[in-house]
Amino acid sequence: MIEVGEYKVKEGLYYTKDHEWAKVLDDGTVLVGITDYAQKELGDLAYVELPEVGKEVNKGDVLCEIESVKAVSEVYAPVSGEVIEVNEALEDSPELLNEDPYENWIAKLKPSNLDEELKELMDAEAYAKYLESL
Repeated sequence: MIEVGEYKVKEGLYYTKDHEWAKVLDDGTVLVGITDYAQKELGDLAYVELPEVGKEVNKGDVLCEIESVKAVSEVYAPVSGEVIEVNEALEDSPELLNEDPYENWIAKLKPSNLDEELKELMDAEAYAKYLESL
């Protein structure tokens, strides 16, 4: 784990400038979640509007929305693909994203252009440097 001030950055994940992470699983699917920075900036989460299974997204499309006591925020797809699973535990317990944003994913995607799109994402070290610049 890399620490940047009060924020934690988990190694082995890919990151976006919008503070989403992507984890490539052994079967080639991708878990998507929000970073520690994102959950701390949002504050206490009240609701996660999970995407529909079967939804097709392009990299950068809105994947879902998260509501906190402060604001409603959009979560963007870090890679293109089809939503094949959602973390239903978040429907009843959105605070799981506050408690551990790296273990509690939002959606699982079957990617359609993974090799190319991963090149456009940051690794943990690059994301940590990005956080330092904010």
